[in-house]
Amino acid sequence: MFSKTEQIRTLNDNLRQNLNTGIGTAVMTTGVAALGDEAVARIVKTIAVYDDFCQENDPHDEHDFGVFEADGYTIFFKIDYYDPSLSYHSDDPADPSITHRVITIMLAEEF
Repeated sequence: MFSKTEQIRTLNDNLRQNLNTGIGTAVMTTGVAALGDEAVARIVKTIAVYDDFCQENDPHDEHDFGVFEADGYTIFFKIDYYDPSLSYHSDDPADPSITHRVITIMLAEEF
């Protein structure tokens, strides 16, 4: 049996690795979009293979935040957990039946 943290981490990894499959919502800031389609494609690919999780950027071991360099910019991604209506935070991020994941991709300077 998986712990809640392991379940959350697996669901987050699945979203990061499959942004275009409808298992969650991916949004990017205007700063990331302004980098152009090719840069955005590289950023999305980097997020999919990202594995530089450590205590500093992932203290809860959920793989819900990452930071890396792309095209001379520092990029952040962050996964948040909402109820299905996207009105409130999810009561249980380990339960995909009541959780809608949203990954936000942004320039560090936009944080």
